[in-house]
Amino acid sequence: MLQDGEPIISVNRVSKDFPGGVRALDTVSLEIFEGEFFALLGPSGCGKTTLLRILAGFETPSEGDVFIDGHSMLDVAPNRRPVNMVFQSYAVFPHMSVADNVAYGLRVSKVPRAEVERRVQEALELVRLEAYGHRMPDQLSGGQKQRVALARALVKKPRVLLLDEPLSALDAKLREAMQLELIRLQNTVGITFVIVTHDQTEALSMADRIAVIDDGQLLQVARPGELYEYPTNRFVADFIGKTNLFEATNVGCSDGVITALVNGLGRLEIPCAHETSHDVGLAVRPEKMVLFEQQPDASYLAFEARVDKTIYQGSETRVFLSTDKGLPMEVSVRNASRESAAAPVSGRVWVAWRHADTLVLPD
Repeated sequence: MLQDGEPIISVNRVSKDFPGGVRALDTVSLEIFEGEFFALLGPSGCGKTTLLRILAGFETPSEGDVFIDGHSMLDVAPNRRPVNMVFQSYAVFPHMSVADNVAYGLRVSKVPRAEVERRVQEALELVRLEAYGHRMPDQLSGGQKQRVALARALVKKPRVLLLDEPLSALDAKLREAMQLELIRLQNTVGITFVIVTHDQTEALSMADRIAVIDDGQLLQVARPGELYEYPTNRFVADFIGKTNLFEATNVGCSDGVITALVNGLGRLEIPCAHETSHDVGLAVRPEKMVLFEQQPDASYLAFEARVDKTIYQGSETRVFLSTDKGLPMEVSVRNASRESAAAPVSGRVWVAWRHADTLVLPD
């Protein structure tokens, strides 16, 4: 997906207030491009579903505007927008067969019968349910019901497909399979997908770009790798994956290096992209840290620590440590072999990481 030309969706300074003084969205602006798989990510109650419902037309912004295909949607009813929506609850009609569920929207729109049959068959083939048209919903698994909901949304050939936590009701293995299915489906049909999720792994594995929202505010929009490796603030760093966050006092920054006093670690010099005079947070991902029996060379930042607990999780072992001053850390050790997975991690060790793997977070 290339971000060129005009965006298919433009959200322009949108705010949404609910009764009781609740501001669900606060001056949100973003652009979503043609053919993009875009994720709205954040904790429960952050405003991401409200934004999706504004795109669908089920909510009206208190301020701002939404453009789809260059046209303002403020006065456009939901059924006249070039979008369709897949809900968390599937919303499959229990008294209709799979084929009738998929055909419902076309029949309401008075599409000729022969075209309805052709498009329903095409939609069922897209979601790999072509042999299930005669079945009733109570004969389907959760994943199959989700595919029916997808087929019903795609059969009307929308410009944008909106997905509201579509995989949250599925178990872990089925959820992972459906993530791959959604990626395949989006690549096949080539239309823009916008998904709402609170699952960081789901967003990272599926989306071309991710918008992180918290407390109604848009915090960062970036590709998955950029969002994980270069978060712009503490919330994003902590919300996207695991991280070790250290409070620090900034005592100087020049020539791309910040000198900071870190509680429990002392004076550190860290590369930084932007000079700042403010106190900062320093963060290191657990998988960027390495454990040594002896103090490593000066190419590492290294500190002695005591192993408090280990948790074996198959492909990795999580090691929880604390320094002599009580500063906690977590290190992720990849289980690259049976021998390394079986080797106990205990006692006192050196925790180390490369200078460049330290994130500098100004707020």
